[in-house]
Amino acid sequence: MAGLGAMERIPMTATGYKALEDEINHLKTVERPATTRLIEEARAHGDLSENAEYHAAKERQAFIEGRMVELEDKLGRADVIDISRLSGTAVTFGATVTLVDEDTRAKKKYQIVGDFEANAKNGRISISSPISRALIGKTKGDFVEVAAPGGPRSYQILKVEFV
Repeated sequence: MAGLGAMERIPMTATGYKALEDEINHLKTVERPATTRLIEEARAHGDLSENAEYHAAKERQAFIEGRMVELEDKLGRADVIDISRLSGTAVTFGATVTLVDEDTRAKKKYQIVGDFEANAKNGRISISSPISRALIGKTKGDFVEVAAPGGPRSYQILKVEFV
């Protein structure tokens, strides 16, 4: 992540933290051993200079090791926020916000989460996204305008909850 200080804390939910732990565990216990076996099998085929399987397995190994370093760094800098302990009327990290689009009248529901946890299709948006930045600090009944790829969108906040 460009621009982040080496020790800057990374806000995340407990669910996001567990997902990182699960991914690291999967890489260590499944992916790394499988890749090691592929490298050993490819070595057994002889000349490594023209062995595509060997080079592909070594590239996979480098990716896995790099990903593990990245995930361990995130875990080490995690600022796990227990959403069940949050309350209030203003939108903050972890809040689930129900909005209505002022033009289409379509309702949308989003939870504001850490950057790597975001998945808009599942209603989880990044704390650093334009819509989250527009919502932070607002309360039920407030109107927000968000710069969207198709032009500005206006929303009204219908509900702010911490679930």
